[in-house]
Amino acid sequence: MATIPVTARGAEKLKAELHRLKTVDRPWVINAIAEARAQGDLSENAEYDAAKDRQGFIEGRIQEIESKLSAAQIIDPKSLDAGGKVVFGATVELEDEDSGDQVTYQIVGEDEADLKQGLINISSPIARALIGKEEGDTAEVQAPGGLKRYDIVAVKYR
Repeated sequence: MATIPVTARGAEKLKAELHRLKTVDRPWVINAIAEARAQGDLSENAEYDAAKDRQGFIEGRIQEIESKLSAAQIIDPKSLDAGGKVVFGATVELEDEDSGDQVTYQIVGEDEADLKQGLINISSPIARALIGKEEGDTAEVQAPGGLKRYDIVAVKYR
């Protein structure tokens, strides 16, 4: 099984979701199913059908998270010594060559990505263009609006 890179923060987030699903959501849906069963005829019971659907979602998500955690390669950006190269977990300050706008992104795993917080997925086009580059290099990204060029201003591991 291939490993899935994830930051320590991302692993903790997945563990917290797994804990909530097992200790809060699963018992709640089991209770909801029991209450719906107590109402009698299940063939026309919308609450029973909804609770069973919710149970299926919860159990599927539990399996998905457990699988991801078992395959996770937890990477702590603070312990990286990549010699200034952009690697998974690195925080990269970029400047758009055309507009001069500056942005900061951290390259993270799929489940952690949140563009509003500056967290980009390792498999996104911009992250793929940045990996392996160093401070002072230029990265070219094929964006929906055309080719974008970014100067790498700084690379940090925090």
